[in-house]
Amino acid sequence: MKISFIRPLLCGAAALTLSLTACTDYLDKAPESVISGDDAYKNFNNFQGFVEIMYYRIPDIMKSYWVNSFNWGEDEVITIGAGEYLYGFSVDRGNYRDYINKNDLFLDRADQGDQNGSGIRANRSIWRDGWLNIRTANMGLEAIANGKMTDASQAERDIITGQLHFFRAWNYFQITKYWGGMPYIETVLPSDEAFTLPRETYRENVEKMAADFRKAADLLPINWDNTEIGRRTPGNNALRVNKIWALGYLGKALLYGGSPLMANGVNAQPTDYDAEMCKRAADAFGELLTLVESGQTQYSMVDFENYSSMFYNTQQNFMLPGSTEAIMRSISFEPHSGSYYRQMNSYQIGPMAEGDQIVFHPAANYVNYFGMANGLPLEDSESGFDRSHPWKDRDPRFYNNFIYDGVKLVFTSNAVADPYRYANLHTDGNFRDDPRTKSRTGYLNYKFIPITANLWDNGINNTQAHVNLCWMRLADVYLMYAEAAAQGYGSAQGKSSNFTKNAVEAVNVVRTRAGVAEVASKFTGSLQAFMDELRRERAVELAFEGQRFHDLRRWLLLTRAPYNIKTSQEFDRVGEFDPDADPKEAEVANFREVELITRNLTNKHYWLPLKTEDVSMYPEFYQNPGW
Repeated sequence: MKISFIRPLLCGAAALTLSLTACTDYLDKAPESVISGDDAYKNFNNFQGFVEIMYYRIPDIMKSYWVNSFNWGEDEVITIGAGEYLYGFSVDRGNYRDYINKNDLFLDRADQGDQNGSGIRANRSIWRDGWLNIRTANMGLEAIANGKMTDASQAERDIITGQLHFFRAWNYFQITKYWGGMPYIETVLPSDEAFTLPRETYRENVEKMAADFRKAADLLPINWDNTEIGRRTPGNNALRVNKIWALGYLGKALLYGGSPLMANGVNAQPTDYDAEMCKRAADAFGELLTLVESGQTQYSMVDFENYSSMFYNTQQNFMLPGSTEAIMRSISFEPHSGSYYRQMNSYQIGPMAEGDQIVFHPAANYVNYFGMANGLPLEDSESGFDRSHPWKDRDPRFYNNFIYDGVKLVFTSNAVADPYRYANLHTDGNFRDDPRTKSRTGYLNYKFIPITANLWDNGINNTQAHVNLCWMRLADVYLMYAEAAAQGYGSAQGKSSNFTKNAVEAVNVVRTRAGVAEVASKFTGSLQAFMDELRRERAVELAFEGQRFHDLRRWLLLTRAPYNIKTSQEFDRVGEFDPDADPKEAEVANFREVELITRNLTNKHYWLPLKTEDVSMYPEFYQNPGW
């Protein structure tokens, strides 16, 4: 799927001109300034052009600036020096206000235009473009209600209406998960009247989002390609909203609404879920998963041997990653330079890369979530984990995601590359001797790049590399269903009435794909024991995909030990290094954890602050507590 998916409908739909240049010009203008009057909505092509600007406004969180951080839980450590402008450093220090006018962020930014070709990637943000999309959706729904779509079939009206309801709810979901409940605007507000709508509670917002998502799910097809409308643009429909997207976000909005933070506030306990809302979430996920498992959708779990295809591609003509598991994907801006120079190079140590000498590497405490192939966590007395052989018999996703000491990284014969041919990540190794350009923790993150991603092997060349994160994928749905079913029905055996699997069986779908043993019975006898394993499973399967910060917040764990620390692992090699030996079998000594960062976060850090200029508009639009 190429990134130009939007053009087959957009150019003709807007009825502006058939030229590509005019299409681009159209995208750079607000819809109100280009499409006006009844002609904008009268038929499907015109109206779809109006709708598709909302797709264009979805941020690409991996490529919103030169280098972008988006993992703000206890999962990632950034090299000091050049990387300290990144928002990950601000979160570690509790300086949440740094998102305001920060150049590296997808949360909010001013419209800077197209500066040196960077406008495409740099001008998409959750706050600003989210509100623009909400207004655009309301304009479209008002046009439908007023009968302006005159030259259209009922199927065409339904597919337009479904997209509008989805986008209104989806943008509200993205805004509220960071800032909390907002005024839920369902009409086109007059521009000449004062804005006085009060902020609603998170639950009030969730109920309205749920109604929008449900409406979208009822109106949209599972697969556009199987409809008469979709067959007008064959091969260009994979990134358009469908029933599965809507059901996935219906469940996710309800699960968030039922989670401890959103359901009961910052003073609640991590066990304080809203069971009824979780049951509703389980029903939405159950409906989705039943469709998937009965073969009625285009989605399926990716085989583990192709696991990386969900996140990156090389030498495939910039094909959008995601494969059959990615449910919601968005336009990938600047797949060339945004992928190679700005993000993919930031997972390697500086001397091996061509990027900005900034390295995102896994916190060792987070790597510890990756247990053993037998399915047990490292600290379990029966796991078999051996501190003198710490990389032996681990969860296969450990080997897929991480570079650890002794792994061969350079395969080309080159004397300059010799010092970096093997990952020297032990305490005195040359992969750790500079905290500005190398690993601070004893690990490197290779989930988003191939093992040959270096200057000499050229495993990610700068003409064909494409890295991208989807907004929702199928494994996440299985895990969210498991959480919702367990919390809704009070046990690991909890299940919705519309899906065959219970909570633990849903987790086991994800584990089995990875070659990990199923959840042990010792963790299924109590809800708390199961939740501990489920939370660990989410940490492993969804590692570094921008989920952890939100999970820790909604679980009310962000401010609690051990989730507020980041560590390194220190160890010494035993004996002479043997390049022909299997690094998984390596023996180490003095294996120990060293605390690098302690985050002194308080209850106010469960929500981001709003800008002072916004909360100064009128009293009912108030600041989040503590800010």
